[in-house]
Amino acid sequence: MHSPRWSLSGQRALVTGASAGIGLAICRELLGFGAQVLMVARDPDALEQARAELEEEFPGPEDAVLALPADVTDDEQRADIIDWAADQGGLHILINNAGGNLTRPTLDYGEDQWREIFEINLFSAFELCRLAHPQLSRHAASAIVNVGSVSGLTHVRTGAPYGMSKAALHQMTKNLAVEWAEDGIRVNAVAPWYIRTRRTRPKLADPDYLDEVLLRTPLGRIGEPEEVAAAVAFLCLPAASYITGECIAVDGGFLRYGF
Repeated sequence: MHSPRWSLSGQRALVTGASAGIGLAICRELLGFGAQVLMVARDPDALEQARAELEEEFPGPEDAVLALPADVTDDEQRADIIDWAADQGGLHILINNAGGNLTRPTLDYGEDQWREIFEINLFSAFELCRLAHPQLSRHAASAIVNVGSVSGLTHVRTGAPYGMSKAALHQMTKNLAVEWAEDGIRVNAVAPWYIRTRRTRPKLADPDYLDEVLLRTPLGRIGEPEEVAAAVAFLCLPAASYITGECIAVDGGFLRYGF
């Protein structure tokens, strides 16, 4: 039995990019701590499959895990997401996990391509935070966690726009943490290094590239989605009630690497 400090019972969490990888792992972790989870992702079929999987894994009330297919880069659909959350009773937790990338040399991006990276990684999270604020500020203690990246803290071969968008997401986290502290909303971020997901699989399938990655990772292995989800869940818990404006690297020591 979790003590109240280590429980999210009675809390409602919205997770974007929830149908696979880190997002799905976050949903699973939050459910494990007793939260009700509202899942959002673009692909309706993948989302429903993920929701059904979690419902089977966590039998309980019918509304313990709900899903809404939506594109967070679309203004109207963002508003629909927040209205849907209000219909369920309002939010205590917002997890901005949806993200995307197109890796290429800086001079090879078309304007529409780099702008799209910013739309999904940064602008959608900023707007969802603003839209969710009235619901989150109703409670004495609410939490936002933004899924950033080590690419926003140092150079990683992900392309400049991705790193730029994640660096801005980290700065947004700090600004909102200070501005919204008086509203009872804590705002934090996590910054993963390589995590074993569908998106990273093609790159990590190259043995030479994998060796390079592992040589730069003191723990000597690729991270798992559950390890990012654990850090996200901790930042949502009452046990983390004095932590805000932080960006926790989930990176196997990558950022601390030295020669």
